[in-house]
Amino acid sequence: MNEALIFDTVRTPRGKGKKSGSLNEVAPVQLAAKVLKSIESRNNLNTEDVDDVVLGCVHPIGEQGADIARTAVLEAEWHQTVSGVQVDRFCASGLEAVNIAAAQVMSGQASLSVGGGVESMSRVPLGSSGGAWMADPTVAYNSYFVPQGISADLLATKYNYSRNDVDSYAVSSQKRASEAWKNNKFKNSIIPVKDQNDLPILEVDEYMRPNTTMQSLGALEPSFEKMGKYGFDDVAILKYPEIEAIKHVHHAGNSSGIVDGAAGVLIGNKEMADKYNLKPRAKIRSFASIGSEPTIMLTGPADSAEKALKKANMNASDIDLFEMNEAFAAVVLRFMEALNVDHSKVNVNGGAIALGHPLGATGAIILGTVLDELERRNLSTGLITLCVGAGMGTATIIERV
Repeated sequence: MNEALIFDTVRTPRGKGKKSGSLNEVAPVQLAAKVLKSIESRNNLNTEDVDDVVLGCVHPIGEQGADIARTAVLEAEWHQTVSGVQVDRFCASGLEAVNIAAAQVMSGQASLSVGGGVESMSRVPLGSSGGAWMADPTVAYNSYFVPQGISADLLATKYNYSRNDVDSYAVSSQKRASEAWKNNKFKNSIIPVKDQNDLPILEVDEYMRPNTTMQSLGALEPSFEKMGKYGFDDVAILKYPEIEAIKHVHHAGNSSGIVDGAAGVLIGNKEMADKYNLKPRAKIRSFASIGSEPTIMLTGPADSAEKALKKANMNASDIDLFEMNEAFAAVVLRFMEALNVDHSKVNVNGGAIALGHPLGATGAIILGTVLDELERRNLSTGLITLCVGAGMGTATIIERV
């Protein structure tokens, strides 16, 4: 089997996912194309050598539909022989795209591929693509469907995470992200988004709230309590009868931010490294996706991490740094508890609570984040994982070379 070598990681800044956000004026295909153009120029590629572009996108409809990966290839003016495919594994779509690109290289069916993702949540809102899981009453009934916010509060209730616990975690995410920006820790991977006149539209992650405190978070009302009273709490308790009542502890301040963004990871084999005189930064050691119980929904990261660790003949203690998507604070707390991992090794530069979660792109973004930090600290191994809607988890292990 060939090694899947990581040559480069690129991402846009994350813009607030609303009409007032800086990236609202930029179509999602343009965000993806800007990432591809940057990968081409940074690595001096002849794009005729790229076999495929795999992009995650959670809501592939409207201007994000019709295979946005291939459209972005054309918009970036890459060689017409470069194919493109769009994938959706909910929040793990960007990481799944990287894993597919890596698998192409490992199997020998590709020499050079790009995995990544894009999501413009200000232009194609959350939930736009619908789906039987939530919209078909029969399907929803059979799977004990509840919205993800209810799942997060169910998780916090089941594992006894208090409002203070989740708010404290959120404050730490904001502080870490702010410090990372102050110390230019994202400079290796981030590219500014510019307009047609080459003037900057956005150069930094604009969702951050560095002045967040326990007091400011304490003033926020739980976001999902009213939804729970409409009957979803009862559905969750039907599935988990040991829970007497759900404690609603999550709100906008300790949940992932809605943002726009795109990212890409350039992956290839040794022959491409030699041809372009590219120094491999890391290799993909293993990856895994799993299914988990769909009502609580958010326990998959630990199981997928364990599966990826087993495939790599590793233990959690062998991992130097973890990047785990901060969909909700309780999800990360549960992951750290399940794998017995200290917070000092997890999301050391903050996460989606502070920086935002552009659904289809996040997995690729956080892979680049952990790789940059491994290089900065001269460490070796990183594990990237995300919880996934409908009860799944995806994880990838990388190792510097």
